[in-house]
Parts: sequence; structure tokens; C-alpha cells
Amino acid sequence: MSTIHNIESNADPAELARFNQLASRWWDENSEFKPLHRINPHRLEWIDSLVQLADKQVLDVGCGGGILAEAMARKGAKVTGIDLADKPLQIAQWHAQAQDVDVHYAKSSAEAWAEARTGERVEGLAEGRAEKHAGHYDVITCMEMLEHVPSPAAVIQACAEMVKPGGWVFFSTINRNPLSYALAIVAIEYIMRILPRGTHQYARFIKPTELLAMANASGLELRDKHGLGYNPLTQRFRLHGFMGVGYLLAMQKPLLA
Repeated sequence: MSTIHNIESNADPAELARFNQLASRWWDENSEFKPLHRINPHRLEWIDSLVQLADKQVLDVGCGGGILAEAMARKGAKVTGIDLADKPLQIAQWHAQAQDVDVHYAKSSAEAWAEARTGERVEGLAEGRAEKHAGHYDVITCMEMLEHVPSPAAVIQACAEMVKPGGWVFFSTINRNPLSYALAIVAIEYIMRILPRGTHQYARFIKPTELLAMANASGLELRDKHGLGYNPLTQRFRLHGFMGVGYLLAMQKPLLA
């Protein structure tokens, strides 16, 4: 089942157009999305090791074509994926149905989903149904998404509002420094052409200290962190301790006193 929610302006039309254009290749492991397929087992294992996904209520923010959302559902989680790009959502829904994986997808921004503002009726969803998302989720994932929006702080705040006290929020993004520019843009997009040119904008990269500050301001506390490494010879990714380029943070919302 899919739903449409009212959306905010915290989106870049050019970014949405790019992902819509590439949507049909989302599940092709030799396409532009090959890095996501290679990263996914590592981030899934890391998330599951910290929260044990089975039977958890999970929200995947910026789910795209559903690679992580499906993987978490296969672990037994009750997963909802939200995104603002129409075609990737369609691909995600079709793939989940074909694989008989139960994931609910909806077109929405994190901010609109947090405020539970329902849009038009879609596929049998009763009109006027009140969906309460504040403090609803055990786990929220927001992976490889913050560097694509104008205001990452707004997304982080929405995630903090929607996670339960004691719940976890997982972020992954790209550090902003000369090394990340050289590797994530020059090498990955222009030399090795692993990703299409223009996939990333350096100005939107986020330093770990900046992301931590935004998350802390939203009431989230750091529990774990990793860097994301890539070996161009083996074309394999791994999690390690160096956070100079890609990195992942596990945040938790403290229990109420």
C-alpha cells in the first residue's frame, strides 16, 4: 500500500529529477546504484547488531528504491519507507510486491510525516485517517540522504520527533574536507565513474561535528560511529574507524525521566 502526504519545500527539484531519471535501474546491481547494493549488507548488519530489528517499528527516511527498507523487512522489522521522488517509490513498491516483502511506502518528506498531515486518498486508505507518527518508531534510518537536501537540520529534527524515547536514529552521509572532495567527487564521479557526475555537491557535505551538533540540538545522543571505506581494487566497502570521507552515526533518544 502507498500513501501520499503533503510535502514541504525542503527538497531540491534537480535532485528529485535525477533520482526519478535513474529509478528503473535501482535494483540493477551493476548500475549507478551498485555502491548502495555493496554498502547495504554492512549498514544492515551494523544497525541490526545495535537494535535487533525483528518486530521493530522502523521508518526509512529517503528510502529511494527500497534497498535498505526491504533488507530490514527481511530481518522481521515492520518497515515504512518515505521519499519525495515518485519513480523510485514506484520501483520500491513493485519490487517489494514481486519479492513478497511487506513494506509500506509513502510519498512524504520527513517533516510532513512527523506532523502526520494526510494527503489524498490512495489505494484504499480511508480519507481523514489520523496517522500519529510523533514518538511512534523504534528505529529511524536516514542513510545517504542528508547531503541531498537544503536543510538537513529540519530532517534531523523530524526524525528526533518521530522516534520513541529510547529509540534509535541512524544517519550516514559524507564529510566535508579536501579529501572527501578528492575521493567522493573527483575519483568516484569523474575518474572511476562509479556514480554519475553531479551526484554530489561538495557544499552540502556535512562534517561529523556539524551533524552531531544538529542531532544533539534535537535531543539525540551519540551511541556509535563508523567511517565507510572503499577499496577500488576489490570494489568492496567496509566499516572502519576513519571518518574522513563517508561515515555513519548511531544516535539514541534518551528515555524520559
